Amino acid sequence: MRTPYCVADYLLDRLRDCGADHLFGVPGDYNLQFLDHVIDSPDICWVGCANELNASYAADGYARCKGFAALLTTFGVGELSAMNGIAGSYAEHVPVLHIVGAPGMAAQQRGELLHHTLGDGEFRHFYHMSEPITAAQAVLTEQNACFEIDRVLTTMLRERRPGYLMLPADVAKKPATPPVASLSAKPPHADNACLQAFRDAAQARLAAGTRTALLADFLVLRHGLKHALQKWVKETPMAHATMLMGKGIFNERQPGFYGTYSGSASVDAAREAIEGADTVLCIGTRFTDTLTAGFTHQLSLSQTIEVQPHAARVGEVWFTGIPMYQAIETLAELCKQHVHDTFIPSSRAGVSWTTPDGTLTQESFWSTLQTFIRPGDIILADQGTSAFGAIDLRLPADVNFIVQPLWGSIGYTLAAAYGAQTACPERRTIVLTGDGAAQLTIQELGSMLRDKQRPIILVLNNEGYTVERAIHGAEQRYNDIALWNWTQIPQALSLDPQAECWRVSEAEQLAEVLEKVAHHERLSLIEVMLPKADIPPLLGAITKALEARNNA
Repeated sequence: MRTPYCVADYLLDRLRDCGADHLFGVPGDYNLQFLDHVIDSPDICWVGCANELNASYAADGYARCKGFAALLTTFGVGELSAMNGIAGSYAEHVPVLHIVGAPGMAAQQRGELLHHTLGDGEFRHFYHMSEPITAAQAVLTEQNACFEIDRVLTTMLRERRPGYLMLPADVAKKPATPPVASLSAKPPHADNACLQAFRDAAQARLAAGTRTALLADFLVLRHGLKHALQKWVKETPMAHATMLMGKGIFNERQPGFYGTYSGSASVDAAREAIEGADTVLCIGTRFTDTLTAGFTHQLSLSQTIEVQPHAARVGEVWFTGIPMYQAIETLAELCKQHVHDTFIPSSRAGVSWTTPDGTLTQESFWSTLQTFIRPGDIILADQGTSAFGAIDLRLPADVNFIVQPLWGSIGYTLAAAYGAQTACPERRTIVLTGDGAAQLTIQELGSMLRDKQRPIILVLNNEGYTVERAIHGAEQRYNDIALWNWTQIPQALSLDPQAECWRVSEAEQLAEVLEKVAHHERLSLIEVMLPKADIPPLLGAITKALEARNNA
């Protein structure tokens, strides 16, 4: 018999409104009563993970595919383990709701010395730790629960960043009234005078130049404006590129796309197309050290028009309160009038892919992988050689490309892939991870096998932390790791390992194996043997810049 409607049910209904139909996490005694309602829910499916850090990464990967995710941990020990992943979601604008099952309100008010606390009778320590890495927070009570749930979720949807709810065990069971309307974050509208001032300034800037280029980055994806940019460059052809975190916005095999812009580490054609333009439209960009090869980008304020989620800039003047979608609509309309460029290159400008053979190297590995990618794939590349090697891949249409170069927590990718595959079970998921990174989160391979997921996992084995070796200490043993028998890992992590495993060291071998796994009928793990000191060209430029700054 179904229990009376309560706060737990209200929260689950709101998760459904936000687009989440799964809840990731790890059970603990303070969240078990809420979990009973999750298990009984017809709309939300429980996804148990190997540990809380992996669960936070999985929720992040899920949210990058579906737009929103939720994570459940227990008080103290569980929430602190998840905090690294939540911080990454905050840095990279991913809306993940962190629900923390907490001791009952009466126990908190009495200051009882409970397990999973610091033994001082204080229950807000970890709440305060969450404040810098979440857009909104609340401690739920019987009186405020429904209002605070709506407030936190609405803020998350608007800001595209995580939120935090402390849910005491007894509050979860308190009676509540079902919501009468779906939760929605209505898009804001700019003040008419401000929007007109932005239009006038942008029009003057565009009219004064003869070459215009568009540079897009990840905030376009977070705010659901990918298709608006695709339509923009189709209606007004112009040179366009993305930064690494924005890969996947465009069909990268069509004319007009120059590649991935990375400051001085860009291929010549991409750097000239962007830096050589009179006006550069920077849409949703963040010029971080790893994305610009150590801040080597050459784009002046006077040269650029910048669009951020809630403001836009022309030259040195900011126009605040303009939502990104309105700024894009305005600029797209102006470009139809003022942009008539003929400087449109081949879609493969600056990139030369050859048919490789012989022993695998970074160059031959990426050349071989290029021919394997198809429209609709989800590709996750871990920080280091994986992400910065993948930067020159030319992606076809409708590929989700997931990287984490701003937060840069190695090991993120394998657990995030579990979340992405949960969100999109029918799409082909390709995981690119280093051997050092994979050792941090390999437990989630067991969850993949349990749930009969079918990702294609390529472990780039170069015997350790190659990205760290490239920055400093190439021969130091702190960059070494324990050497694992990777092809035996699925057998160790599942009693029924529906998996296929290979170890390849030749380009021809890799091509043959990729052909075998192309239809992703079961989980596939490919151990790719690569030279220990071989790194992609972009990573070489970035590590030199990082080493120089670290020594400064």
